[in-house]
Amino acid sequence: MTRTHALDLRSGTQRVFAHLLANNLLVSVMNYTVWFALTFWVFLETGSVFATGLIAGIFLVATSTTGIWFGSLVDHHRTHTVMQASAVASAVFYAVSLAVLMLAPEESFRTAASVPLWVLVVLLMLGVIAGNPRSIALPTLVTLLVPADRRDRANGLVGTVTGASMLVTSVISGLLVAYGGMTAVLVLALAVLAVAVGHLARVDIPEPRVVGTGGTDGAGDGVDLRGTLRLVRGVPGLLPLILFSCFNNFLGGGFMALMDPYGLSLMSVQAWGLLWGGLSALLIVGGLLVAKVGLGSRPIRLLLLANVVMWAGMMLFPLVSSILTLTVAMGLFMLVMPFAEAAEQTVLQRVVPYERQGRVFGFAQSVEQAASPLTAFLIAPITQFLVIPWMTGGAGADAIGSWFGTGQARGIALVFVVTGALGLLTVGLAFLTPAYRRLSAAYATSPAPEPTEGPVPPPAPGVPAALAAGGEPS
Repeated sequence: MTRTHALDLRSGTQRVFAHLLANNLLVSVMNYTVWFALTFWVFLETGSVFATGLIAGIFLVATSTTGIWFGSLVDHHRTHTVMQASAVASAVFYAVSLAVLMLAPEESFRTAASVPLWVLVVLLMLGVIAGNPRSIALPTLVTLLVPADRRDRANGLVGTVTGASMLVTSVISGLLVAYGGMTAVLVLALAVLAVAVGHLARVDIPEPRVVGTGGTDGAGDGVDLRGTLRLVRGVPGLLPLILFSCFNNFLGGGFMALMDPYGLSLMSVQAWGLLWGGLSALLIVGGLLVAKVGLGSRPIRLLLLANVVMWAGMMLFPLVSSILTLTVAMGLFMLVMPFAEAAEQTVLQRVVPYERQGRVFGFAQSVEQAASPLTAFLIAPITQFLVIPWMTGGAGADAIGSWFGTGQARGIALVFVVTGALGLLTVGLAFLTPAYRRLSAAYATSPAPEPTEGPVPPPAPGVPAALAAGGEPS
């Protein structure tokens, strides 16, 4: 295993990265607090599960369809400008939302068919989505500001920020809605964003000069899906890696849709909420472990092994109806997830030239996130109308009910077992594919890209000239 150096966040460009990481944490926590609070508030006001489900669906679709455009913005503008514009745009949408909330009659928000309600929902979702360019810019900043031999550790800190956001958000949003409604949420959001913009204005990011590519690198200055695909396909094995993550998310969407009903069949809602809060803390632990020990010299192999652990746990825990097995499996999932995410980011930062990373990270975000809502929408009715009846009084209950159990919870458990087995099979096949070997070779032979002024240097061994060709880095 190749030993990597420890991070030094107290000086130089790594200190700049630490400031940007903290700034991103502040904005991310606030944006997702708005998002969670909106979902809670709409349900409390209208009592409509359909309304909250529709909000979730629209948000996921909007996130997956804007990734490529946001990636183009990151590539073709200074990262500092993109991050500031993102925060300002969110603040503008929240300010308009606050005006709508204060001017419209209170009773107009108490029915799911209300026009003011959906105007408010759309404005708030736009404010949250406007923050997404920052999540694409952050891994490119790792490439820009952190030396190549410690980027895996920096990616671990990025995972820590994600875990901290989830943990803090789940607490803050509920308290704010309970004691001050959406008005308190929006007032706090505007104050926090003002602090974040003021702080970022004092941070100097040493970036290369930005110029438009003019299509010379195979991608235009705007939303160029064809050019972005050409960039992704230019790295051997990179597109299969993204599609592998997409398929993982497709299977993972089933857990998103069914985990709450399954957990609530075993414990009270209060206990379930506390359990998830504790499990979210393991995301932070996992990220800190990556920052401490790194990923070694074979991050692609580590990515697949992390998926083996996650899918094995997901397949095995439902075999018995137990809070203990559920907690252990989900704890392993949360602990290992930062290793998988950091490994994917480290690979992209290594094999993709810096000036094109925004588009590739944006493309990966769009493709990978598009899968979860699709399977979530599919798996819930399949489980409800086919699997649960089959395991309650049908052939499934007769065949395996004597040892597996019967009823609604065991029907959901069977879906988990099958999904986990499919995930394990997919990982096993991935180990055997030529794409895995090609991407591993490309990672091993590619020098870590360093942001530079002037013309793009010649391509490294294993990286086609078509990918490395182009104008000046942006």
